[in-house]
Amino acid sequence: MAQEDDLRALGKIMDFMRALSVIFLLINAYWFCYEAFLTWGFTLGIVDKILMNFQRTTSLFSSILWTKLFCLVFLALSCLGTKGVKEESITWPKIWAVLAVGFVLFFLNWWLLALPIGKVGAASLYIFSLSVGYICLLMAGVWMSRLLKNNLMDDVFNLENESFMQETRLLENEYSVNLPTRFYYKKRWHKGWINIVNPFRASMVLGTPGSGKSFVIVNNYIKQQIEKGFAMYIYDYKFPDLSEIAYNHLLTHLDAYEVKPQFFVINFDDPRKSHRCNPINPAFMTDISDAYESAYTIMLNLNRTWIQKQGDFFVESPIILLAAIIWFLKIYQGGRYCTFPHAIEFLNRPYAQIFPILTAYDELANYLSPFMDAWEGGAQDQLQGQIASAKIPLSRMISPALYWVMTGDDFSLDINNPREPKVLVVGNNPDRQNIYSAALGLYNSRIVKLINKKQQLKSSVIIDELPTIYFRGLDNLIATARSNKVAVCLGFQDFSQLTRDYGDKESKVIQNTVGNVFSGQVVGETAKTLSERFGKVLQQRQSMTINRNDKSTSISTQMDSLIPASKISNLTQGMFVGAVSDNFDERIEQKIFHAEIVVDVAKVSAESKAYLPIPTIATFPNEDGSDSLTETIETNYKRVKQEILSLVELEIERIKSDPNLAHLLKDN
Repeated sequence: MAQEDDLRALGKIMDFMRALSVIFLLINAYWFCYEAFLTWGFTLGIVDKILMNFQRTTSLFSSILWTKLFCLVFLALSCLGTKGVKEESITWPKIWAVLAVGFVLFFLNWWLLALPIGKVGAASLYIFSLSVGYICLLMAGVWMSRLLKNNLMDDVFNLENESFMQETRLLENEYSVNLPTRFYYKKRWHKGWINIVNPFRASMVLGTPGSGKSFVIVNNYIKQQIEKGFAMYIYDYKFPDLSEIAYNHLLTHLDAYEVKPQFFVINFDDPRKSHRCNPINPAFMTDISDAYESAYTIMLNLNRTWIQKQGDFFVESPIILLAAIIWFLKIYQGGRYCTFPHAIEFLNRPYAQIFPILTAYDELANYLSPFMDAWEGGAQDQLQGQIASAKIPLSRMISPALYWVMTGDDFSLDINNPREPKVLVVGNNPDRQNIYSAALGLYNSRIVKLINKKQQLKSSVIIDELPTIYFRGLDNLIATARSNKVAVCLGFQDFSQLTRDYGDKESKVIQNTVGNVFSGQVVGETAKTLSERFGKVLQQRQSMTINRNDKSTSISTQMDSLIPASKISNLTQGMFVGAVSDNFDERIEQKIFHAEIVVDVAKVSAESKAYLPIPTIATFPNEDGSDSLTETIETNYKRVKQEILSLVELEIERIKSDPNLAHLLKDN
């Protein structure tokens, strides 16, 4: 009741103000158009006397503007308290247009009184202009009170609720990766930073093709970690894209390392631009489990469907057979023939030769017992199936160029050895992915074993397009390598791709143990999972009801997704969402980000144009100066085959001549 009385009182005051405004309007017209009013017979003596007294005491009419200003002030005061029905059709452009017309007609019309058309004509024009101007000013004032000041349709995508303050500090340390950003908050863009202060807690970069994950993030990881003296292993799916960046950046930042690192390349396509390295170097295999790991990696890279069937008989059998062969080559003559090509050639010998040779060694007899039982029991079909499961996929890898690269020893795979730091890039070829991935996966598995040790140089493992290669032991590396200063950065398209190629269990472990997450545009379940990971935030909800007399606004709050899945599914190229991890002594309050990662495209383009190509590493000249690449590689290929033939012959003769072993040989 009291509120209604207050409203009625306020209404009366506003009416009074409006009346005063009109009075001042009439006074202005009466005084400055007096002769016209006299002609019309609309003058009053008492009014004249009052106005003369006002002029004498206040000089109110000394200028034509004073009464107009008083009129405008009281008009504005009356409009402030006006309550009208809100309308969406009323906009600021309309208000400004009417206000401008009103101002011109109301204030800039004094010259009409001086027109040579007679006092009555001039006064008529002036009064008309004054009246129309006043009406326009009144309309503009009323429209301002009826303007829908909080139009909910101005933010149809809920940008304001889903924008948030992000990290604006640059937090650097000797390991950090720092990415400049630009983010939207409170209706304007801010500059910020994504600070990966602990890259050893692993990073994963997701995004559909073209989202910018390699250009924006992976490339920055390579450059900044080289600048900070990291040893580095890079899997370059589209060789030489990442390799050239690493090579050229290393050339200009060699001073970042206490011991200058060497740059090595593994490339099966062009032996001229590849070093040679034996991934199963006997010096780095200390136990038969190392051989098993290598065999496991090879076979699962060649048969991706086996990842989902780990433990099955026809999966484990060929793996165990290959592991036994690798370990045999390790212990035979001090590992003289312990290379992967030699293992392939040995496996392709008849099983009547393979099994006796392997079984002749006590430490392999237990491994071979299932095969020997099948052989001695006459289960030839079963045995043939077991061996074929190993032979058939491995036969795809019989290539002179691959044999050449994998039989040499230009360097060792302990890339983070403080005395011999290395930057190693291994190049794949999308056209030959099925062949090369198995061999490269072998390098991966050996590197994981060798770098994950104490007292080694800080190192980085960067795998772009992770699902194109099976990285055995990756989940364990992420979980344990932090204390050994190994930073892992994984790039792939989405979680479904990772699950398809790594299996559900290993995929989940990788997803849940990675501390730093970057995501460009992803869709489906991946977007939902990330949205849940980023959590919820208190958001304001507003509703409005407009009736004939008034409007009512209700405001409520509720917890809702900070970054909804729909936003993640429609990110612009270069825009990323994610979360970072921090340290005890480097706290980051706002770990989540939704920002554009700023890249100086012109600078990057200029750098790229100045890049030197990967140099020629090996030459193959004949005595006459001509190229002998093909002949050299073919000679090496034949040498491997001949060495295995000689090895088999010698071992068969040794078994025949030993009464304790002769029983292993069966008559054909």
